[in-house]
Amino acid sequence: MPIVQRYAKNPILTKNDIPFPVATVHNAGVVKFNDKYIMIFRSHLDTGRSILGKAVSDDGFKFKVSAEPFLTPADSGVFGDYEEFGVEDPRITYINGEYLITYSAYSRHGVRIALAKTKDFQTVERMSLITEADYRNVVIFPEKFNGLYARLDRPHSEISPWAIWISYSPDLIYWGESKLIMRPVQYHWDEMKIGPGAPPFKTEKGWLSIYHGVFPTMAGSVYRLGVALHDLSDPSKIIAVGDRWILQPEEQYEITGYVHNVVFTCGAVPEDDGTVKIYWGGADKVMCVGTAVIDDLVDFCLENSREAL
Repeated sequence: MPIVQRYAKNPILTKNDIPFPVATVHNAGVVKFNDKYIMIFRSHLDTGRSILGKAVSDDGFKFKVSAEPFLTPADSGVFGDYEEFGVEDPRITYINGEYLITYSAYSRHGVRIALAKTKDFQTVERMSLITEADYRNVVIFPEKFNGLYARLDRPHSEISPWAIWISYSPDLIYWGESKLIMRPVQYHWDEMKIGPGAPPFKTEKGWLSIYHGVFPTMAGSVYRLGVALHDLSDPSKIIAVGDRWILQPEEQYEITGYVHNVVFTCGAVPEDDGTVKIYWGGADKVMCVGTAVIDDLVDFCLENSREAL
């Protein structure tokens, strides 16, 4: 039996479910707020540029999309300069009474990560651009470590190709103490590049991180999902990395789309019953969800582990 069980009624959102014109709906961050599931998703417009929308669910499976977009590119100021080409791939972390949203800001200057915050998902405040170009896939841990915020990210680098780093911040604005903590493995399912997926969540044996890995083929790249386990008190220390993937494109809605052969996660919601809902974009076109037992994912890491570096 697969470790991740796809929801039988996937995809859970398509462009036909969106009450404003879009070409796709994918790569969404998801959290619980006031006993409801809040999804902030990415959609391509017919210009090819992206905006963020919002959907709400009682059960985490059936979502209703809000009538207006949640976040569109700024048209002035520093954010206007760096969001000119679109906003993409949000991740959401709850910490200190606020929901932090990291997202990719695209412009003629490359891609940077922007940070916004909200308390109610009705209004959203942009805080800062927290990386230079070119960075993607920033996820913030939901706890501080020695008084510092911590994040995982994936800078573009040909010296250490598309690997996962950790950085720390006293105030969410200024980040440093950066360290490489996990690399792709040659001729492996994630050999081309890896990147943080959903924000890590706490288990008894460590912080569980669901990441994406990319493998190049003659027909193009394949995006799959894997898991890693970080030390509870020092998240720069990776206890284990699952040697095999936990999810790959298999269904038609994951194999064919805007970008073929992609499962890509930006959000996962751990539940009180010991399961986790994992949300992923299928082929950069539709939103999907599946469930897994958290202990199974932890054991998968520990029993089938490989070196992180």
